Amino acid sequence: MSGCGKSGGARCTNKGAQKLLSEVLVPKSYSHHKILQDNIQGITKPAIQQLDQRGGVKRISGLIYEETQGVLKTFLENVIWDLVTYTEHAKQKTVTSLDVVYAIKRQGQTLYGFGA
Repeated sequence: MSGCGKSGGARCTNKGAQKLLSEVLVPKSYSHHKILQDNIQGITKPAIQQLDQRGGVKRISGLIYEETQGVLKTFLENVIWDLVTYTEHAKQKTVTSLDVVYAIKRQGQTLYGFGA
């Protein structure tokens, strides 16, 4: 089939339109994919304690763990949003270390040791 979508009509030269039509006309089945929810619980209490020790904290209140998970989730959502934007703009399918550096730099923090 040389055309856009299933019709086999005129040939599509626009790759974006071709992809859009193929997704609209022939939706992919995602039933075999595992839906990931509430993964922030993977950041465990010992992991947060290790980060606190590295930062020089001696004692930790019990309420800190949930608050840390919330702040970390917000930070990661923002960085990953920018990361996907950089990767898609470069028309890449693989995230590079420079993409991560630029995404973190855009958040107002600088990451040293990975180029740029």
